[in-house]
Amino acid sequence: MRILGALLLLLMLSACATTSRDRIELPEISSWEARKAVLGKLSEWEFRGRIGVKAGDDGFNGKLRWIQDGEEFTATVGGPIGIGTVRIAGNGDSVILTDKDGVETELQDVERDLMLRYGWTIPVRSLRYWALGIPDPVGPVETSFNDSDELEKLVQRGWIVSISRYKDIGAQSMPSRLLVEGNDTRVRLVVDSWYFFK
Repeated sequence: MRILGALLLLLMLSACATTSRDRIELPEISSWEARKAVLGKLSEWEFRGRIGVKAGDDGFNGKLRWIQDGEEFTATVGGPIGIGTVRIAGNGDSVILTDKDGVETELQDVERDLMLRYGWTIPVRSLRYWALGIPDPVGPVETSFNDSDELEKLVQRGWIVSISRYKDIGAQSMPSRLLVEGNDTRVRLVVDSWYFFK
């Protein structure tokens, strides 16, 4: 029986191992158009870092973990004083806010509803693209580049995104420090780690 139990345990562990996501390295991308195309088509990725939000007298600093899986995303903001850990999860159709007490609320207009609830907001709809250093494909955009031909600034949807630092992730440079300003809100984002999956 012990041997059978051990075999079953090994089978379960191997099944878990094979269903876990496999990490990939980004390819070398030689042009801005190629970067937009390659990164815009990534379906599974994650970043972890820190976020600071300031809106008038309100704001917070905390940790941020963003997981993107196709059209679905989960953004977990942890540590803000007064609001605890907040999770925002959604897809192309709906966004659910889970507050520190585990209460779920469907947000009709995520940016407006966050502002009404907490006094601050983050550009949830477009952040998945801006964090990658590319524009949201929906809507007009103005862009400018640094001396290394990396995106330095974009203006889109009433927000100004400034990328002041990149870090090498495999063969590609990814944003590591961003400032997003708009709607009387300043969002500072420091990305400590990037992960990309098949």
